[in-house]
Amino acid sequence: MWDYNLDRMNENKKGKPYSFPDSFILLIGHIRVYFHLPYRQTEGIIKATGKNLPSHPSYSQICRRVNKLDFTSNRLDDDDDDDDDSIIIAIDSTGIKITNRGQWMQEKWQVKKKGYLKIHIAVNIKTKEILALEVTNEKVHDGRKIMPKLIEHILKNNNDIKIESALGDGSSYDSNENFKYLQKKRIRPAIKVRKNSIISLKNNSLRNREVKFQTRDLLQWKKKRKYGKRWISETVFSSIKRTFGEYVSAIKFQNMIKEMILKVSLYNLFRRMT
Repeated sequence: MWDYNLDRMNENKKGKPYSFPDSFILLIGHIRVYFHLPYRQTEGIIKATGKNLPSHPSYSQICRRVNKLDFTSNRLDDDDDDDDDSIIIAIDSTGIKITNRGQWMQEKWQVKKKGYLKIHIAVNIKTKEILALEVTNEKVHDGRKIMPKLIEHILKNNNDIKIESALGDGSSYDSNENFKYLQKKRIRPAIKVRKNSIISLKNNSLRNREVKFQTRDLLQWKKKRKYGKRWISETVFSSIKRTFGEYVSAIKFQNMIKEMILKVSLYNLFRRMT
């Protein structure tokens, strides 16, 4: 498999050929994020445990290759065991701390403040797997742009899957744009509207229907829409933070995204093993 993957990667490649297949680099990346290791220590572990390997990558090679991995062909939601083509998703976001931004980093990279990342996910409430991920800075709002992006990612990579319902927090996802999008995709909304919401001709018809239902009997609405299942997204966030830490160690924003994708892909792998 090692030689086969290398031959396929080096076919028609210009310049120096690859010495290590992407599958091996992905494994190293998973080891690094799981054990919270710097790249130099990761290199040491590979050398100590991989004595039968043809060669060993240096820490700089590991850093470059991990941050160049193409995850478009390695879908977060690749699960062949789930035969149910109709799913319910829960959408939510959380903050992830950014480390390595002390005084020296602020002067080196002109970073004014530490800040944090916002991690937006769509979770299959049945399997608790993350189906879609978006990583943004702290200034991006959850609602109008993120929900369609997450759902489009799921639908694009899963032609045989139908999203039955989308659960979301009202303070983040209650907008006419989101209800209009869900209506277009024929996805039942399970978004708690704001307390001061009223029925208006300016609002989307689907949102007006939800406002009427929730105003009449909120408990019945929660039960029928399975709104209580939204806690599963919070459980997923808790699992990721307890397993991989509440921070990212990368410096560049694009590398931070890669680090979070690695953590999410490993989390999904653990879910499939249970």
